[in-house]
Amino acid sequence: MTKRELCLAAIDAAKKSYAPYSGFNVGAALLCKNGIVYSGCNIENAAFSPTVCAERVAVFKAVSDGNLDFEMIAVVGGKNRNISPVTTPCGVCRQVLSEFCSPEMPILLVKNEIGDFEETNIGALLPSSFTL
Repeated sequence: MTKRELCLAAIDAAKKSYAPYSGFNVGAALLCKNGIVYSGCNIENAAFSPTVCAERVAVFKAVSDGNLDFEMIAVVGGKNRNISPVTTPCGVCRQVLSEFCSPEMPILLVKNEIGDFEETNIGALLPSSFTL
């Protein structure tokens, strides 16, 4: 799978977002080293703390399936299903990603509906993460 294809999978995931409170829709697509892609979308809740982010949905789906070796993740977000130039993972998602990913694993931040992206990694986004 190409990086652009992974970005397009994240865009498709964002279309399933449940965000009636913020109106900010997020999608993520996580590529495992075995070629399986896990998608996730943000799912909001009126109580707010039960809300879960797209990146964590994708990671937790993969882990619950026994997949722990990740190659890269693409993230997209935007208000009212319009893609923002770049949406980065929140702090909680950064910590979750750092639990399961190497600091160098690519994180693709989708910039538009055709899958253009900016590339970073978890080491750059969360340089002092908690570790074992």
